[in-house]
Amino acid sequence: MTDVLTQVLADLEAEGDALEWLVADLDADGWHTPTPAPGWDVAAQVAHLTWTDEAALSAATDKDAWDAMLVEAMAADALTDLGGYVDQQARAIAGEPDLVDRWRRTRAELHHALTAYPTGQRMPWFGPPMSATSMATARLMETWAHGLDVHAGLGVLAVDTDRIRHVAHLGVRTRDFAFGVRGLEPPAGEFRIDLLSPGDDVWSWGPEDAEQTLTGSAGDFCRLVTQRIHRDDTDLMASGADVDRWLDIAQAFAGPPGEGRTPS
Repeated sequence: MTDVLTQVLADLEAEGDALEWLVADLDADGWHTPTPAPGWDVAAQVAHLTWTDEAALSAATDKDAWDAMLVEAMAADALTDLGGYVDQQARAIAGEPDLVDRWRRTRAELHHALTAYPTGQRMPWFGPPMSATSMATARLMETWAHGLDVHAGLGVLAVDTDRIRHVAHLGVRTRDFAFGVRGLEPPAGEFRIDLLSPGDDVWSWGPEDAEQTLTGSAGDFCRLVTQRIHRDDTDLMASGADVDRWLDIAQAFAGPPGEGRTPS
């Protein structure tokens, strides 16, 4: 296991623990609290994480189970509406009384599976195959983003930590995907990106002499690429037409473009 994977898994565990602590003692009314995602209550948010973690566990450990899931997904036409398929699966388990226990067990098993996953190998997924590090990063991104919705629904302030560096890195790496999934030609040149971390460090990507630049807080950037905020409500500053366009379409998640959030 690489040092990078070790760090991502540790941060994924901490992110999951923080969200579990927030929801573990909710009563029925608390579980049914609406969140900023239309039609999603707290239970649906946690169920989504549970089901996708279970899918990731199957991809990492059980080829037969994964193949069966993929056949079911294809039969449900999930390739044209992956988000709808996943939402349907999540809602089916949202009312389970042991949902938190189920999610906790799955998180622990997935941690072990990704720790043991052979270096250099890639596991299947609904999109391109993924390394253990990429899968852990994707799970952290989703846990953090859905956790933001749960915090907002429950009226609890979400405090950013330096764990979001993994989300920021994923957001940078998916720049070309965000253009391509919309049928747009990705920019030819790299951007210079400088983001202020929650710990007041500067996280940077790209050449210092890049013609187009992006600056701002890492928290706002991560919210933007997970579509938890509208760009007008961020402190992000774009210099260059391509960077400016990217801020309108950025997404760190696989699948078709999301609808994003409306300005506050």
